[in-house]
Amino acid sequence: MSQVASPPCLFLVQMKSKWTRDAIAARILNGDVLIVYNDQLLSIPTSWLSQHPGGALGLLHFVGRDASDEIEAYHSDETLNLVKRFSVGTVEKDKTGCWQPLLPPLANGWVRKPGKDGQHVWYNEAAPVSTGGPEILLVKREDAQPAPTLATLTPPPSELSLQVQTQHSTAYKALHKRIVDAGLYQTPYLTGYGPEVLRYILLASLSAYAYSHQWFMTSAVFLGLLWHQLVFTVHDLGHMGVTHDWTTDRLIAISIADFIGGLSIGWWVDNHNVHHLVTNHPSHDPDIEHLPFFAVSTAFFQSLYSSYYKRVLPFDKASKFFISVQHKLCYIVLAFARFNLYRLSYSFLIRKAFDTKRARGGAWAWRLEVTGIAFFWLWFGSVLYGCGTWQKALGYLVVSHVVTSPLHLQIILSHFSMSTADLGPTESFPDRQLRTTTDVICPPELSFVHGGLHLQVTHHLFPRLPRHNLRKASLLVKEFAKEQGLVYAEFGFISGNVEVLSTLKGVAEQVKILGKVAEGEVQEALAAITSEKAA
Repeated sequence: MSQVASPPCLFLVQMKSKWTRDAIAARILNGDVLIVYNDQLLSIPTSWLSQHPGGALGLLHFVGRDASDEIEAYHSDETLNLVKRFSVGTVEKDKTGCWQPLLPPLANGWVRKPGKDGQHVWYNEAAPVSTGGPEILLVKREDAQPAPTLATLTPPPSELSLQVQTQHSTAYKALHKRIVDAGLYQTPYLTGYGPEVLRYILLASLSAYAYSHQWFMTSAVFLGLLWHQLVFTVHDLGHMGVTHDWTTDRLIAISIADFIGGLSIGWWVDNHNVHHLVTNHPSHDPDIEHLPFFAVSTAFFQSLYSSYYKRVLPFDKASKFFISVQHKLCYIVLAFARFNLYRLSYSFLIRKAFDTKRARGGAWAWRLEVTGIAFFWLWFGSVLYGCGTWQKALGYLVVSHVVTSPLHLQIILSHFSMSTADLGPTESFPDRQLRTTTDVICPPELSFVHGGLHLQVTHHLFPRLPRHNLRKASLLVKEFAKEQGLVYAEFGFISGNVEVLSTLKGVAEQVKILGKVAEGEVQEALAAITSEKAA
């Protein structure tokens, strides 16, 4: 979910004053995209799914659910006024005054695709696997089902109290108002970005100076540090947290991410929005789907289907090997993680080349991104060529990229040690974010090393909030968590690393146990065969 342009005044369902849960379920099964927002029922035209700047998945994960908190967290007041145009009436709540959520079809592996006649039809892309509780994981389907049913939209039983979750949601809305009233959405250009711009200029100048004196490895270090720092501003721009205008922030983001860093901001926003909305879900959050190198849950042993990547994440021989030693290889893998970002960026841009219905501004933004990537490899290729020998060029390439690895460590510290369980659609937005996200404790004078994003809990609750205001906002969030009986998780840098490695080691040990069990079963089978032959 993100800022949107003026939506088409076209609704797929009839305007009604009040919608019952059964009526909404029937329309969803008929193919309508219906989302609850502040007691209003929003009907999202199919044509708008592909144009939504936050991506189609940002909407599909909330079909049949109350997405009020998510919508307000991700959209400006101007955009929220446009969102209301999608309303087709109000929803009927239960006797306690709560909306009983439905389960989005996507959660059970159902999506809509164009059929042979061009009309959208249901497509069963994956099979659901129940864990016995509210959690549903997706795996490769064996036999496609004809169409979703009412059972598809019925959430598994949950131990969560809908009334308590609604109370937390109400308290979150009050917290959001406090943050708005405190002026924390106002970007501190001079005191916030002023020092950062000076830091960028300093790092670029030092890199250029060292390069001019043929101190190539020193130059590579400063270039890597520049990339590392620039990413934090790109992050803000992707969330529209700088100028708060989509076009302006996207233009600046492309100039930094694509032209200077060689990475696609379009890919990052598409990926990152989903991560924020379904944080730490094994089947839906791309930021924890890292097979064959990492698995933060034994759920990945089932070769899960990723609703983001639209493919199975195979738990094959390579995965079993790397996962069994993931806690030992963790920092080595992170050192080369930037190369994987190139792969993800360019594959995204290639897919978008064949997308005839790109999101708002997609046409010019895509062309500008491709131009930026070409420009990046032109200037960076010239830098490598200027090193004189292929050995020095390779060294420059590796060093400049390895230096950026603290960014990737920052990302895994925020989530890898936290819960990966899905508590179902009953769970409120603030509960999920507090349960799946943690802060890294850091003194103010060193916060620039983390880009200010060590305060991930507050950032996940208020993604559009300017990064330089997160520390002030976090004090209010901690008060909120204490009042609501919720846990605000935070670790020191060292203890955070210990927690992550402990999580990775725990999963690795489970892989070894599986191997021993499999080996024992083989030996038993061989012994049985030998006994039969002897008999």
